[in-house]
Amino acid sequence: MSAPVTPYTSFLGGRDALVAVRESIDKVRAITSGWTDDRFERSYAPGKWSARQLLIHLAQTELALGIRARFAVSTPGYAAQAFDQDAWIGLDAGLSGPEALDAFLSTAQMNLAFFARLSPEERAITFSHPEYGTLTVDWVLHQMAGHQINHLRQLERV
Repeated sequence: MSAPVTPYTSFLGGRDALVAVRESIDKVRAITSGWTDDRFERSYAPGKWSARQLLIHLAQTELALGIRARFAVSTPGYAAQAFDQDAWIGLDAGLSGPEALDAFLSTAQMNLAFFARLSPEERAITFSHPEYGTLTVDWVLHQMAGHQINHLRQLERV
C-alpha cells in the first residue's frame, strides 16, 4: 500500500508514519522535560500560539483524528465532522502547560497503540469528510504523523 498524500506529507520525508509518531512523542517529552510554567507560556514567534496552546491543540487533534479513525473502523459508511481548531483552542484554555503536555502524550500514545495493531485492510477502510472527500484510516495516521512533526518543530523553537 502506497502512502497517502495529506497536507502534512512533506513533514514525513518518506518515513513510516508509525515510526514518526513514536519519535514525535519521545521528542516532545524530551524537549519539554523540566520546563517551567513560564516556558510553557512562551511562543515560537510573535503572535503565534504559546507552547501550552500548541500542546492543547496537539491533544485536541489527537482526540478528533483518533475518534475519526475509530469510527471509520467500527462504523460502516462513517462520515466525519469537520472542526474549527481556532474555535476549539479556547475550550481547554484552563489546562496548565504540564496538563496540556500530559493530555497530548496520553492521547498520542493511545492512538499509536491503536494504529499499530490495525491490519492493512483496516487501514484501507474509507470514510467521507466534508472538506477532503473520501479518505482512508491510513490517511488519518499519516495526517497525524505529519501534523505532530509540524508542531514539534515549533516547540523546538520555544
